[in-house]
Amino acid sequence: MPENNTHEPAPEAGPGIHATAGIALLMGDPKKAIIRLSGPMIAAMLLMSTYNIVNAIWVAGLGSDALAAVGFVTPLFMILIGLSNGLGAGVASVISRRIGAKDKRGADNAAVHALLLVVILSAIFTIPLILLTGPIVTLFGAGETAALATEYGQVVFLGMILILFTNIAYAILRAEGDAKRAMYVMGAASCLNIILDPLLIYTAGMGIAGAAWGMIVSLVMVSGVLLYWFFGKRDTYVTLLFRAFSWDRKTMRDILGVGLPASVEFFLMSILAIFINGLLVATAGTDAVAVYTAGWRVVFFAIIPMVAISTAVISVAGAAYGARKFERIRTVHTFSVTLGIIIALVTSAITYIFARQIATIFTYSPESAHLAPEIAAFLAIMCFFYPFIPPGVMSGSIFQATGRGMASLVMTVLRNLVFIAVFAYLFGIVLGYGEHGVWWGIVAGDILGGTVSFIWARYYISRLIATR
Repeated sequence: MPENNTHEPAPEAGPGIHATAGIALLMGDPKKAIIRLSGPMIAAMLLMSTYNIVNAIWVAGLGSDALAAVGFVTPLFMILIGLSNGLGAGVASVISRRIGAKDKRGADNAAVHALLLVVILSAIFTIPLILLTGPIVTLFGAGETAALATEYGQVVFLGMILILFTNIAYAILRAEGDAKRAMYVMGAASCLNIILDPLLIYTAGMGIAGAAWGMIVSLVMVSGVLLYWFFGKRDTYVTLLFRAFSWDRKTMRDILGVGLPASVEFFLMSILAIFINGLLVATAGTDAVAVYTAGWRVVFFAIIPMVAISTAVISVAGAAYGARKFERIRTVHTFSVTLGIIIALVTSAITYIFARQIATIFTYSPESAHLAPEIAAFLAIMCFFYPFIPPGVMSGSIFQATGRGMASLVMTVLRNLVFIAVFAYLFGIVLGYGEHGVWWGIVAGDILGGTVSFIWARYYISRLIATR
């Protein structure tokens, strides 16, 4: 439903050309909006994923233990990223819905609520995460790689407030249709990371910790740019004025109603990663975790365009929902799923053809050369995973855009904790197919999860249209 906010207006800078164009885009042709919004996000996220791959390449040069150590920190890092992305989804949903309802003051207030959440969560969790990194990675099965994992993880978690802030800021820009500026800062962070990693890891002799410090330095610089845009230049549509902030329980409930379930989704993905790591250690040892860590970086790179499109879906469908133009939501869903599947099929073909060549970039050192055949095999199997990602992620974004965060969470529970986990255990352990069985279980669970999510979303959209 459209939302209204009765707070008194406060003096603010007028929206600049970026804001004006962004709002016009959100309220125009939904297909054009998805393409225009997702294009810059695809570019930015591909750069970010390129950094993740390059980071793994540089870490792989330290040996398979270092690569596995990053893998054991990854579940914890996914929880942190999930928290920031989840809150970002929540604030993007609320802001876009209020833009659709022509409630600018409500959008402004929602953005300030989100920034306060960043400060509160960082104050609560940063120190405990740093202190408990060692015991947690040991619990995850890091074994002899625990010291390396702790060294890497503690630096990563030191930057918690930067990770949360930048992701919330990106979400605010996307919500008002300004994906280009989000692309600029996300891309800049990735490029800076790529430059800093070899310098800090090898030239400065910092080892695995250098990879984490590269991320921290780049986030500090990007945060400075974002703070200037919002508080210095102030030419965005959403105005961040703390003096105009008014605590609103409904606003916080709206943000958390989408943000917390979305964050839990990433937490569940982290739980799944821990579970998969455990299966791999049980069937093939820590080298299997190294293979999965390297290969999953490529998988993440491959699905970035689909994830970027899904972020555009939240903004466009949210604005349509706020304006009560429910037919546009069906158009958004159909177009985004179709576009995502086309991209996925092309990605699958390219990955399958070049699996061996891709594997070699992670195995250039004598210490990691023995991993090449298994990484190539993993990439080939994952080609069957990609086409069923779009129906799942686009459907989840529709529910997030309309404030139905719990429905999106249920989809993730079914896909990860029910379908993927069960099939991975069945194929890998029960049927005795080992490491490769775990991979095929991931594919089977994804196929079933994507199908169920798509059917559920279509039913929900039909009900929305029928109740107008």
